[in-house]
Amino acid sequence: MRVVAAMSGGVDSAVAAARMLDAGHEVVGVHLALSQSASTLRESARGCCTIEDAGDARRVADRLGIPFYVWDMAQRFREDVVEDFAAEYAAGRTPNPCLRCNEKIKFAALLDKALALGFDAVATGHYAQIVEGDGGRELHRAVDDAKDQSYVLGVLDADQLSRSFFPLGDTTKPQIREEARLRGFSVAKKPDSHDICFIADGDTRGWLAGRLGERTGPIVDADGEVLGEHEGAHGYTVGQRRGLGLKVPAADGRPRYVVSTDTRSNTVVVGPEELLGVDLVHGDHLRWCGPAPTGEVGLGAQIRAHGQEYPARVQVLERDGIPETVTVRLAERIRGVAPGQSVVLYDGTRVVGSATISGSGRQERR
Repeated sequence: MRVVAAMSGGVDSAVAAARMLDAGHEVVGVHLALSQSASTLRESARGCCTIEDAGDARRVADRLGIPFYVWDMAQRFREDVVEDFAAEYAAGRTPNPCLRCNEKIKFAALLDKALALGFDAVATGHYAQIVEGDGGRELHRAVDDAKDQSYVLGVLDADQLSRSFFPLGDTTKPQIREEARLRGFSVAKKPDSHDICFIADGDTRGWLAGRLGERTGPIVDADGEVLGEHEGAHGYTVGQRRGLGLKVPAADGRPRYVVSTDTRSNTVVVGPEELLGVDLVHGDHLRWCGPAPTGEVGLGAQIRAHGQEYPARVQVLERDGIPETVTVRLAERIRGVAPGQSVVLYDGTRVVGSATISGSGRQERR
């Protein structure tokens, strides 16, 4: 096969490209330029897509003896990931930019361009596994639980999976670093980028304030009592306890957590810990890694990238025969579920699909 290896400049994508070459494929390395003002040097372990990263990727490609190109996708990334991230927070939701990047950039823009140029597939350094099942290729969790990235790949559809390779899914991260060392890659000890790549200093609230501005408003208790003031509702997310800056203690003296945000009234609502627990999740923007489930089925539900998986009953609702929304009934109440997050559904280790959370609540319990 003719394969585009997405090379970020990190150790994972370097080993992924090498393994695809070892498997006998015709491999071309591609680095995605996602910033129109990439820094010359990496500012921290959080950042990525710098000129330094592009140079690291090129050096690995040279060592492997494969062609290497830089593809400019800065405008697509800005529109589909960065602007979407800001718009979601402005609307009072909590998005996951990694899922959006995988959906819109790495497995849409990148894959589409690769196919248009005559390539057969794309390979990345994600920690996940592709398994050949009776109904076609299936996406499964990686063997390394600590590095498993199947959650952020839950936005891929069956056609995209049929043209994707994840060569690292059967290996742990320490083994990957050792393999990179033995191959003589200079990136063997390079630190991982993490969190939100386009917010290199990790100050999401400050970044949002710079993009959306500061607009003061009340912080109110669940019973309506004003406990403080905020400088922008977009700087708060459900489940948050630290940094609330309450000027008036709650009447019962107990700690308060963010229960909800209302950007229309610019209000942040807080309440005691027990108000955070929900066991009913509604979702839209459905993405299926294979056939959509029918009727009500038992699956696992994961709300955060490295969070716990919870048993759930899942029902997909259709309109005119097309799956449109999903209802997830969790076996137990969990905290910190916010609109805009993603719920990824699993059948054992297999990823069934994902949805963007549109709302949550509580089931009646007997």
